[in-house]
Amino acid sequence: MRILLTNDDGIDAAGIQALWKELSKIAEVVVVAPDSERSATSQAITVHSPIRVDKYCSEGSSLCGWRIGGTPADCVKIALETLISEKQDFVISGINHGPNLGTDVLYSGTVSAAIEGALHGVPSVAVSLDSWESYDFKPAAEYTSKLIQNIARRSLPPNTLLNVNVPALPTEQIDGVAVTKLGVREYANIFEPRRDPRGRTYYWMGGNIVENENDPDSDIVAVNMSKISITPIHFDLTNYGIMDILKSWDL
Repeated sequence: MRILLTNDDGIDAAGIQALWKELSKIAEVVVVAPDSERSATSQAITVHSPIRVDKYCSEGSSLCGWRIGGTPADCVKIALETLISEKQDFVISGINHGPNLGTDVLYSGTVSAAIEGALHGVPSVAVSLDSWESYDFKPAAEYTSKLIQNIARRSLPPNTLLNVNVPALPTEQIDGVAVTKLGVREYANIFEPRRDPRGRTYYWMGGNIVENENDPDSDIVAVNMSKISITPIHFDLTNYGIMDILKSWDL
């Protein structure tokens, strides 16, 4: 089995290191990841500047791979189209430090890398840890390995990826797995004005999560109940329910 492994936290991030260590036990893993953090880049690709590519080995780790001066989507595109000649059985993105739940997937670099894999016809999975504080990625890495072996015995439909969120808990405290739909997650954004040394104004965006009531079968509820959430995602964004309504308008 061959796996292309990437992320949006950068090739030196603890999450990709843990996942590489676990997946290397079951597959031939090629790492192609950003040279630095590229969170919230969504499906952005680099078209107006060069993409720097070099071989790289992380300090204090035996992880070696390709370090890319671009976005997560860039990483998958250049890996599958240029850097790797062998067909890959999976594209795995993660483990992200922090959740990608609900509408987070529209902004997530982690999820976008998996989308890019699915666009290339490769079964793809995005994995995130539901914490910004915990650095214990081992339970999430171990579960991802089991999930990949499970998928390998079956198959994912075309143009589909799995978005996986794992509670930041020891394995024995995780209360099972739920197949979920995307919930609704909103943020109260704050744009704080600041001044640079030359007196010019710039803004720094921050904000807190606004807690919304979500359906019991949503990913947000599942993770809050200490369950691993698995959400199947596809990229047909058409709202079929209003097509007939629009056709009735005088457009």
